[in-house]
Amino acid sequence: MDKMPKWADVALIPFLNLLIAFVLSGLVILAIGENPIKALQMMISGALGSSYGWGYTLYYATNFIFTGLAVSIAFKAAMFNIGGEGQAMIGGLGVALVCLYIPFPHWSVALLVAMAGGAIFGAAWAIIPAYLQARRGSHVVITTIMFNFIAASVLNYMLVNVLRVKGSMDPASGRFPETTHLPTLHDILAPLGISFSRAAPVNVSLFIALIACVVVYLLLWRSRLGYEIRAFGLSPDASVYAGISPFKIIMIAMILSGGLSGMMSINNTMGEAERLVLNSVEGAGFIGIAVALMGRNHPFGVLLAALLFGFLYQGGSELSLWTKIPRELVIVIQALVILFTGALDNMVRGPVERIFINYAKRRAG
Repeated sequence: MDKMPKWADVALIPFLNLLIAFVLSGLVILAIGENPIKALQMMISGALGSSYGWGYTLYYATNFIFTGLAVSIAFKAAMFNIGGEGQAMIGGLGVALVCLYIPFPHWSVALLVAMAGGAIFGAAWAIIPAYLQARRGSHVVITTIMFNFIAASVLNYMLVNVLRVKGSMDPASGRFPETTHLPTLHDILAPLGISFSRAAPVNVSLFIALIACVVVYLLLWRSRLGYEIRAFGLSPDASVYAGISPFKIIMIAMILSGGLSGMMSINNTMGEAERLVLNSVEGAGFIGIAVALMGRNHPFGVLLAALLFGFLYQGGSELSLWTKIPRELVIVIQALVILFTGALDNMVRGPVERIFINYAKRRAG
């Protein structure tokens, strides 16, 4: 045995990384004079102790599923798509244009068209960085970061000069028509006799995100295109020798990645705000990077990591509301999770791997 078991790589290493991050976070909370045990209890109660808390946790998790899947697909093709934030912004613009200017008879029809609008706009925003990478060798990390700033400027211009309601000073579009309003989890569960908070923003987009996890899994591990994407990501030179086109893989992977980021907007723009506003993405594009890293770029792992970060977002909000712990500390916790699951992953992986290898050698001896 020359490496640790698969289950340790998939489950044990992320768990240990997470444990270290939470221990360090607890020490920080202790240093500012608060009780870390009570803080954790409050986070759990605020995020999971009621249907209202669950509603917000699942709402945030829905955003992170889309952006985490987006990063995962690009990463499987050996690309680091940092542009999920900008692609989600432009995807929101696509969703808003669809909802504002196309009359729909029912929300189900509006949802399908809005999904297409968000995906097309998000994918279109990823095409130029993809082309520059494939044809000019411009690194996709640099170009996607630059396109985040361009997307913010484009969205600002559209909301101030084109979509803003006449006579209003608020840089936001008008309210979407009622036929485009998505049913919340309360609306879905009420006919079944299940009580759920009416105020929680989680909506039918959650189920679209879960379906996206299944579709991405089938694409990457049960299709020829997925095999080519993974082969190119593991060894670009070997894949070229096998007849796989780098241009094709780079373009398709980035288009799929941008499309998933753009689809996130059906949740926050169409489902929650029911209009397009500035900063509607709220950093979900960047959190998607941490979600993908922690989920090992696997759709099921992305789902679990998205739930964790949804818990951190909602639990952190409750924590800052009812204690003296500042909201910024939650960002510190998220940063520690990202640090240990990403940059310092090998710090934990190396010792654990050696333990498993030495144990296997002793048993064999």
